[in-house]
Amino acid sequence: MTIRTVRRAVVAAVVAATATAALTTTASADPAHGNGSHAATEAAMEAQVKNAGVPGILGQVQDKNGTWNASAGVADLQSRRPRLPQDRFRVGSISKAFTSVVLLQLEAEGKLRLDDTVEHHLPGVVQGHGHDGNKITVRQLLNHTSGVFNYTEDPTVHAWISTGFPEHRYDTHTPKELVAAAMRHQPSFAPGQGWHYSNTNYILAGMIVEKVTGHPYASEIDRRVLRPLGLRSTTLPGSSVRMPSPHGRAYSKLFSEAPDAKIYDVTELNPSWGWAAGEIISTTGDLNRFYRALLRGDLLPRHQQQELLTTVPTGDAIPGGRYGLGVMAVKLSCDKTVWMHSGGIHGSTSLATSTADGRHTSAFNFNDDWAADLDGLVQAEYCGTAKPPAGSRTPSPVEALAELR
Repeated sequence: MTIRTVRRAVVAAVVAATATAALTTTASADPAHGNGSHAATEAAMEAQVKNAGVPGILGQVQDKNGTWNASAGVADLQSRRPRLPQDRFRVGSISKAFTSVVLLQLEAEGKLRLDDTVEHHLPGVVQGHGHDGNKITVRQLLNHTSGVFNYTEDPTVHAWISTGFPEHRYDTHTPKELVAAAMRHQPSFAPGQGWHYSNTNYILAGMIVEKVTGHPYASEIDRRVLRPLGLRSTTLPGSSVRMPSPHGRAYSKLFSEAPDAKIYDVTELNPSWGWAAGEIISTTGDLNRFYRALLRGDLLPRHQQQELLTTVPTGDAIPGGRYGLGVMAVKLSCDKTVWMHSGGIHGSTSLATSTADGRHTSAFNFNDDWAADLDGLVQAEYCGTAKPPAGSRTPSPVEALAELR
């Protein structure tokens, strides 16, 4: 989850610090895969390290043939060690689906309704400068049709997470503080009258979880999702700045688009500014297991599963995209549809995808935040070819969502 102005184009020049990064791709899979079954995906990963200045990429695919793990580049620019399947990383806005699942489970238990107003659960929280929690529903928070201003677009918050990051990287921010930053601005539109990606929506969603259950939202995710699925490498760090081992390093240019911008090691940071919208740490294996369970309906009763996958058009923000409740449907150039979400936070860009039946999942992580062709990986994995050349199509919804994280 980053500010929406991040990375208008993939950096073409390879900076000196990453130009000498080792280009090694390793793969392990069930023998039934055969050689070259993920050749396009492997080539796409290698190309991004070689040509776009990405320090390292980690990927895992699970399908009918088994599990395929691959990496390109390095996990650490100093030690030069390769990225490993068990490495943990920050998943950013992929966290939103975890929060959404908890709210949908609470609806199934009769503890709330998607059509409840925000004011009903959080009286007085969403008010001011045209915001009115009486007119916004829980459903509108989860599908980004609430119109609530995105706090990561607030100039003060922008400063925390961009140029001011070295000074503020260890600061703790409360959910109320994040929502208050959003309330300083006019809403993007009247509730239900448009679509705008707003991290504030999921901060409010986490607050509602806590109000309804009386427990920290993180403990509800742990009890309802992580433990039932055995996601032992997935954690919610709260205000802890440390990454659990094993992990590589995370690198950032602090959202500068200059090719020669300084690269910072941002592995340690306080992710409280992302909270229920983007704080989770996980692995490619755990993300694949989660998405497989999510799309197969293992986490929700039938009615709530239908709600999860009921989409709204994303308009000009993501041309051709349709957003559900924490997940998005994307139709690829080969006419296949995948469900996915990207996620970004300092030094980490991630992607989780699945076919509608949950039988073919993939998860990828880049240990940088300035160059990541997520669309190229999705196209390669699910269509088996390079994506269409620039100018031959409209921008992919995968690319557009990555810009909004």
